[in-house]
Amino acid sequence: MGTLGWLIIHGIGTIAYAASGAFVALQARYRMMGVYVLGLTTAFGGGVIRNIIIGIPVIKLWDRETLLLVLSILTILYFLSTKWIHHWKRWGLFFDSIGLASFALQGALYAKQVSDNVFVMLIAALFSGVGGGMIRDLLAGRKPIALQEEVHVVLTILVGIAVWIDGTTYKRPLQLILIIIVVVTIRMLAVRFKHLRQRELTSGSQR
Repeated sequence: MGTLGWLIIHGIGTIAYAASGAFVALQARYRMMGVYVLGLTTAFGGGVIRNIIIGIPVIKLWDRETLLLVLSILTILYFLSTKWIHHWKRWGLFFDSIGLASFALQGALYAKQVSDNVFVMLIAALFSGVGGGMIRDLLAGRKPIALQEEVHVVLTILVGIAVWIDGTTYKRPLQLILIIIVVVTIRMLAVRFKHLRQRELTSGSQR
């Protein structure tokens, strides 16, 4: 699927998830190899799971340009000063949300090329969207965010349904970007609401 829309969401998702993995590694004070491992597994893990599920050879994931781009981004992030990494911690969930939306779209679009079965699209969107993040969290010794927040599952399912309803979505880059923006906005609002709720509960218990 070499359309402009596909290339856009593939690039956005891969870069976002690579950055997400790098931030987790840096927060855990991993060395360079740890940053590379978490960044690469987060960037490509969801795609590997997606291809296995819908029967596409995993070898098709690896193209030299994307791999070099990811390695370059991870290297730059590794050499940023500690002050900058601390400053960008708040953006970790933002990059994770972009990766979630982009890879859920990729999974659903890939599945659409193989089958018109809506359940195949939903499963591909789900595992493609959360797969990389789950692998990242497990390797970092953290509880996977996707298993703690139902919004992940809901959003990937909605993405799958959107692709099922309109199978020509991949031909319109602006529509793909709009879907990503909507998913990221909902996810960040959910995170914001959760933080506010926790703050209210904490302040209430201290009274």
